[in-house]
Amino acid sequence: MERATTSPLPGRGAVDNPTGRYEAEQVLPFDDEWGDAQVEPRRLPTVVRPEQARSIIARNESPDVPFDRSINPYRGCEHGCIYCFARPTHAWLGLSPGLDFETQITSKPDAAELLRRELRRPGYRPRLIALGANTDPWQPVERHLEISRQLLEVMVEFRHPVEVLTKSTGLLRDLDLLVALARRDLVRAMVTITTLDPVLARRMEPRAATPTRRLQLVRRLEEAGVPVGVQVAPVVPGLTDPELEAIVEAAAEAGASSVGMALLRLPLEVASLFEGWLEEHYPLQAGRVLGLVRGTRAGALYDSRYGARLRGTGPWAEALQRRFELARRRLGLEVERPPLATGHFRLPPGDDRQLTLFPAAS
Repeated sequence: MERATTSPLPGRGAVDNPTGRYEAEQVLPFDDEWGDAQVEPRRLPTVVRPEQARSIIARNESPDVPFDRSINPYRGCEHGCIYCFARPTHAWLGLSPGLDFETQITSKPDAAELLRRELRRPGYRPRLIALGANTDPWQPVERHLEISRQLLEVMVEFRHPVEVLTKSTGLLRDLDLLVALARRDLVRAMVTITTLDPVLARRMEPRAATPTRRLQLVRRLEEAGVPVGVQVAPVVPGLTDPELEAIVEAAAEAGASSVGMALLRLPLEVASLFEGWLEEHYPLQAGRVLGLVRGTRAGALYDSRYGARLRGTGPWAEALQRRFELARRRLGLEVERPPLATGHFRLPPGDDRQLTLFPAAS
């Protein structure tokens, strides 16, 4: 059901909760001035429900990303980033991509055991697995569920290459596992930084780590010997793009060895959610921001074509890409990331299911 809100809820990104697109009925709030309108409480608790998944490795054929396998231990994300391209997936659960996405979280408690099972399959060949391609594996609920840590433990056991993507300093809890993987060239961390402005970050990514703490995370990882890069994403035209060069410089100063960039994506319900957020927080800039977005998407708010969805098209997108390339070249961050090792993969000792020809004498 769609919920009415009069102002942003504390600690939440979306300002409304539109009905999921697969629902048969669309219920709209209506205030009849009798004081019984359906409105949200001023605070919404986070509810986590376990999911019994049948498999854990998702595969894709997208040419836009450098991996074809990923694991997402959670559906929904408590960080509440208003721009999150994964929000529409909550409609598959019969939930809203709005406030439900950041308050109704689904966890996969059997993820580590499912991963062990898939890695043991005869004929399995190791390739990079991205941990956190959709929602953040180290979002706040991970502190006590520890599903992502358990997945990293499996990566260590099997000596499997993994790339972790996060904007959470909670990753430092698992520094011991990251260091163990790094010793065999089996891990790379990517930290997302959208803005250096703490006020804008708090509005746009209400429960994520502050920009300063994310830069500290980059430095801690680099000092520990864990390869780390920064993803400037998403770049919001007319709102965060003036900071592009400053973010690249800050990433270099913090010790990042690589830097990437992705343009704002507004698929399906994300477009209206983002528009509502702009009108609430930046009403005087909303028209210009949306106009610039359309200028990079051939007049629309989103372009799903491979090769265009992350970079955009048109003069403004091309200028943005040139700015980015010049900045990272000036700072020595234009070198492509080398592939992680795959030759160390093994079944853990005592886990070989093949029967021996000559069993040991008792």
